[in-house]
Amino acid sequence: MNTVAVAVADGILNFEFSLAYELFGTAPLGDWYELVICGAGPVRADGRFLLEPDDGLDRLVRADTVIVPGWAELDADPPADLVAAVRAAHDAGARVASLCTGAFVLAAAGLLDGRRATTHWQYAEALAARYPRVEVDPDVLYVDAGSVLTSAGKAAALDLCLHLVRRDHGSAVANAVARRLVVPPHRSGGQAQFVSTPVPEPEQRPLSAVLAWAAQRLDQPLTVEDLARRANLSSRQLARHFRSATGTTPLRWLLTQRIRRAQELLETTGDGVDAVAAATGMGTAATLRRHFNRVVGVSPAEYRRTFR
Repeated sequence: MNTVAVAVADGILNFEFSLAYELFGTAPLGDWYELVICGAGPVRADGRFLLEPDDGLDRLVRADTVIVPGWAELDADPPADLVAAVRAAHDAGARVASLCTGAFVLAAAGLLDGRRATTHWQYAEALAARYPRVEVDPDVLYVDAGSVLTSAGKAAALDLCLHLVRRDHGSAVANAVARRLVVPPHRSGGQAQFVSTPVPEPEQRPLSAVLAWAAQRLDQPLTVEDLARRANLSSRQLARHFRSATGTTPLRWLLTQRIRRAQELLETTGDGVDAVAAATGMGTAATLRRHFNRVVGVSPAEYRRTFR
């Protein structure tokens, strides 16, 4: 029997913990997982729910799979005993998976060094900045790197847990578990379809006026020269200001705004893909589909079915 140990400490997130507990602790068939909750002592989840672990953190080294739920205190280092226990479990041969910001614990243990990993998109930059040896991918729902797995936030944690069940028991069992939980057994696309892209605040001159101007004209064939002329800057100056204010290039920003506008129209109108392409300056439905798939990770039609 595959032993799944959930590692807990003060500061874990209750949602991710409960998700793992529900999925691995409720058997849909006879040969299921042995679930054990491991911690140094009673811990508080979300600062309010008191949890009594089944065993100490030293139990992790005898587990087949170790789950690290989301972690709330991102400005502080994770507890040293938790980090050491997770590292020791991996060294002993355990498969280690983090849910949401649990990736910060795995990174602190050195398990993500040189590996591709993910976390909730809101905290991806913080993870990459604190642990530069980690190849952070903010667009995916989860990453399976063999013995180390990481998931994005909340619902993506469930995607990863179902993926583990699929690896261990096959698609039929994973599908049965998904039906019991009333969720899809596999979701298409990645985090990109859920990410909001802010524009600079109005006081961020000299770009605020030109960005607002461009945002009202996404149906038109705007160029970098058009933006530079509107901002009274050279194309090179514009590119430098764009990089500083938005972290990207003018063309990339324009494409992102067109895609976000397309998402809005797909969510709120019944316009066909051709009409959405015209309204967002994409020209043709084929062009919209190509860029939409690349940026968002799903087709316009699939996005509409999900969010309309």
